[in-house]
Amino acid sequence: MLTDLFGPNVRRRQAIRATPNPMDKATVISIYPKELNETKYTIQPGKFHIPAGSVEKPVLVVVGPSSWWREIDPEQPLLEITNSAIQVADSITTDYCAGLLGYKRAESCPGLFWVPGSWKSADDIKKHNFEEINITGEALFKRAEVWQTNYWKTLVKLADIGWTKTNGNPLVISDDMRFAATKLNLKEKPWMKDMQMMAMINCPMCGTLRNPAYPMCPNCKAVVDTDAANKLGIKFAQ
Repeated sequence: MLTDLFGPNVRRRQAIRATPNPMDKATVISIYPKELNETKYTIQPGKFHIPAGSVEKPVLVVVGPSSWWREIDPEQPLLEITNSAIQVADSITTDYCAGLLGYKRAESCPGLFWVPGSWKSADDIKKHNFEEINITGEALFKRAEVWQTNYWKTLVKLADIGWTKTNGNPLVISDDMRFAATKLNLKEKPWMKDMQMMAMINCPMCGTLRNPAYPMCPNCKAVVDTDAANKLGIKFAQ
C-alpha cells in the first residue's frame, strides 16, 4: 500500500494511476536449484518469489509492470511512474546475481534469465526466436547452463584458494561453495568433510588457531604433533 512508502498522511492525498497495459509481461526463467525471494522496497508490487529450478525442469514466473510514486508538491496528487515488466524482470535477476561471490557478468552466474512476453512452457520458449534480443530460446537455455556451471567452478576454485591460504580453516568455506562442489560431484574435496571433524584448535606454542589434521602450526612453524608428522613420513631439516 502507499501508506507503507509515504506514511499515514498519504490517505488524504489522491494518487494518479496510469492505465495498466495487460500486454506488458515478461517471464523470469530459473534453472538455478535454489529458491529466490526478492523484495524491491521502492516499487509496487515489489515482492517476487522464484522457486528452485533445474536444467531438467526449469521454473517460469510471469511478472508484470511495477510502479513508484513521485511526490511533486505536498498539495498535488502523487504521480505514478511505471517500470515495464522487462525492467522488473531484469532487476529481479541482475540485482540478485550481482551480489553473489563468484559472479561475473555474462560468464559466471546462476541460471536466472528472462524473456519478453508471458510464457507457460519452457519447450515453447526453446522453439521461439526472440528477434528483439537477437537470440533463440534454445540458445538462452544452453547459455544459462554454461554460465551456471562456470559459477559452480568459480566457487570451488575460491574454496580451494581459501582453504589453502588459511591452512584448512573451515570458516572460509561457505554453504554455497559446498553446494557447488556437490553439483560438480566433487565431494572428495577436503573441505567437504564434516566441519565438526575439522574444528580449529589453539597452537600450544603461540595460541593461533590451527587445523589439528596438520602437525605444524602455520603461524609459528612449531611441530606440535610429532606423532602425526611421523605417520605422514615428514622429515625436518636439522
